[in-house]
Amino acid sequence: MAASLSPPRVLLLAVHFAVKSDIQSLAALVAHYPHVLRPELVLRVLLTCLPETLRSTEYVELIKRIEDGDLYEEPDLSIRFDPSSIEDITDAEAAKKTRRLHLLPLAWEHAPAAALQDPVSLFLLHRAHRVDQEAGLLTQLPDLIVPFLQHAPCIRSWTISVLLPLLRRNYEYYPHEPISHTLESFERLDSQEAVGLLLSQTGVREEDLPHVGRDLRGLIGPYIYNEERWSAPVEESSTGDTTNTYRNCPAWDHVLEWLLTQSSVSWKVTVKAFDQWDGPSDVDLGGYGSEWLDDESQGLLEQKFARAALASAYLIPEASVDALTGVNSIITKIAALLDQDHCPTLQVASSLLPPFTQPEDENFISAKSASLMRNGLLEESNYLTTPNSTSTQLLQVLTLSAFILTKAGAPCNVRRAGELAFLQDEREQKAEASRLIRSFSANGPKNDDKYWIRARNELLWLRDWGAEEAYGSTDIRTYGIFGQLKRDFLEIQCLKAFLANTRYSLARSIYEDSPDTPLSTEVLQETVVAAAMEAYDNASNPHRGRGGLLKCDDIIHSFPKTLAETHPASTQIESLLRATHGLSEYRLVLKKGEPFTPVVLRVHTDPVSIIEKVLEQNPKSYTNIQDLLDIGSNMVDAGLLTSDKPAEMKTGANPPSDQHTVTRRRITAMCVDAALTEDDFETAYSYVVNRVASDAEPQITDEYSWKAALQAGKYRRTTRTIKPTHIGTASGNLDIRHLEQRIECLSAAVRIAPPATLQEILNVFRKCEEELNAAIQAEEAQESEWDDRGDQQAMPGAFNSTVPAGVGKGAIRSSRHVEEAPMSLFDLSRASMARAQYNFSALSSLQRSGQSRADDTEGGVDDASGQPRARKRDQLREAAVGTLASGVGWLIGAQPVDRGQERE
Repeated sequence: MAASLSPPRVLLLAVHFAVKSDIQSLAALVAHYPHVLRPELVLRVLLTCLPETLRSTEYVELIKRIEDGDLYEEPDLSIRFDPSSIEDITDAEAAKKTRRLHLLPLAWEHAPAAALQDPVSLFLLHRAHRVDQEAGLLTQLPDLIVPFLQHAPCIRSWTISVLLPLLRRNYEYYPHEPISHTLESFERLDSQEAVGLLLSQTGVREEDLPHVGRDLRGLIGPYIYNEERWSAPVEESSTGDTTNTYRNCPAWDHVLEWLLTQSSVSWKVTVKAFDQWDGPSDVDLGGYGSEWLDDESQGLLEQKFARAALASAYLIPEASVDALTGVNSIITKIAALLDQDHCPTLQVASSLLPPFTQPEDENFISAKSASLMRNGLLEESNYLTTPNSTSTQLLQVLTLSAFILTKAGAPCNVRRAGELAFLQDEREQKAEASRLIRSFSANGPKNDDKYWIRARNELLWLRDWGAEEAYGSTDIRTYGIFGQLKRDFLEIQCLKAFLANTRYSLARSIYEDSPDTPLSTEVLQETVVAAAMEAYDNASNPHRGRGGLLKCDDIIHSFPKTLAETHPASTQIESLLRATHGLSEYRLVLKKGEPFTPVVLRVHTDPVSIIEKVLEQNPKSYTNIQDLLDIGSNMVDAGLLTSDKPAEMKTGANPPSDQHTVTRRRITAMCVDAALTEDDFETAYSYVVNRVASDAEPQITDEYSWKAALQAGKYRRTTRTIKPTHIGTASGNLDIRHLEQRIECLSAAVRIAPPATLQEILNVFRKCEEELNAAIQAEEAQESEWDDRGDQQAMPGAFNSTVPAGVGKGAIRSSRHVEEAPMSLFDLSRASMARAQYNFSALSSLQRSGQSRADDTEGGVDDASGQPRARKRDQLREAAVGTLASGVGWLIGAQPVDRGQERE
């Protein structure tokens, strides 16, 4: 029956067996009719009619036999097949049916050129596409293709670069997120799209980070091993007469661009990529064979890989220890690729602080470098990312600089460190240095000297990257991220940090006791004083034994050689502390709800007025007048009362003595007013008599003393007035005693008041004197009435008979009146004039130079006017006497006299 089948019927029977997946019968038919079923026709029948869902293992042996040619050698005629399916078909009908079969050609539109002359290769590739496209059974294709990997290079290349990446991406690595591309559409993607799809899930989830290297090794590595992924050789002229040729791999460039993108959006992916993957030589081909690039192509990819690693470090935006540690791991990978020395960890490097100096023939530290950190990182002209030892070391010191700032609490990334170093902006560097030092203080162990020594070393290293210490010269140009800052500035900031954190012994050992002191004596003095005042200003408790004031005290005494106790700054700050501590003994609120803080005293425009607040808020505090006077004296010694008081503590000459006098008088006047406010006239009177009057020196005038005396003189007794506890020889009549004390206060006011105010004082004096006279007369009348009543009564012992004859009662009263009469206004005027005469010597002592000249030229002629010049002594006497005469002239009948006319 086999010999009777015509070729059309044989072909129809072969199609029937293929449709029914009867591979065994088909093989037998091929063996019986080899002259009809040629290899290419059999492959076309299989490609067209064999169900795509049929397992590849079912027919791969048939393909293998076709490949080897065993199918047509000595056919086994014992193998039978069933021709019943074509028995009812005539040859003519069979011929007609075969013309309508439309068997698929082995080649297709995008078939590889290397396979066009190989039917088996074409069948395998075409069959793989149809199985994937029609049945979606991509996982069955290895069973079809792997047995033929050695059949042709194009089969192996296609399997590695197309089938393997897609198979791994969709079914092995990320089956939950497959890409919706068939083999055919995936092959037709440009390299950028293909790379993006293959890596679309790489590192997206935190749990997938350990697999970043796997994806690059297993997806990208195989993908680039395809000639179609490479451009044609390009000639490039080099130095001399020779030319070099190179091939480019756009897919590889896109992979590197993907890595740079990840640096900006998900830096952990990039770090893991360089940590887990060694680049183009690190490929996982899945056991499908071995592929190698030529040395030139391999070297090109490795150079680009190293450049991308350097570029990625500059693009990582996060400023954290973890991110910088990741950057350092990238640097470690680059050093290994370039066969450089091992790169230490950042912790080790921060303890070693290795030096870095810019090569003389290169200009890395420039504004251009700052631009290259942002643009064209993968360009060959970018020297920052050119893989060599200099660029690697530069990146390493930038990373270490950022690490030192970040671990101290002043976050900084590599790009920011590069901007500080490349742009050399002094303002930016100073701000960053100040932020770093504040972070040292805020985040470090304040009581660990080792920590602060390391912090100082790191700060100074950041200025020049260790070049000055390494080369032992201060003349070399510094390039660190603080390269524009003077060393003195950084030393001053370190010293302030030491003092702010109570590292006094350490600061003294470095800045005072060291043979090579980093700072001059003047700068050291200024810095210590500034630190002490900063501690003072930050204090919240005015007690000098606590908080900021205690720190201020400790700081000013921590440098005994630089700031001795007799140094003006030391004495001034000591006075300030005493004044502040004195105020701590009292309740004091200057603003509602805001307790008094020390800095208020130092910046107050009128610090003495604070004592007035103390007197208002602390009852009976006026009795502590000596304490308050001491506070005022310390304010003067602290330089708080200077009219041009600067923001910083003055360290100049001592304040003038007249400030002490004026302040003392002012505080005394405050205490007088406070005593009167609390109806303690006796204390106010005592202060006026014993302090105000005795402190009246004509050489120094003030507006406080006479007003206080006047206010005491105006005070009238009420029921609230505190009664005296000791009368002594004064009148037993409290009203008379009070009026006498008022007159004494007014007398003191007259003696010390300026001439323009005497009229007001004398008016009060006159009224008080009238009241006193009236009180005395009333007392005399009462006494007379008492005496008369006693004389008219029979006294035991005949007392009234003892009065001498001829002595009347009126005479006795007159005698007592004379003894007890107060000083009259005329007597007061004369006494005041005498007082002025008495104090003349004291007044004139303040004018020694003028006095000596006056004594030598008494009666002389004025140099300017030619008129006779009065002696200085006469001028002062006239001023003193004239003041009183003009004030009390209404009483004694004196008329104003023109002194100039009098001389004439």
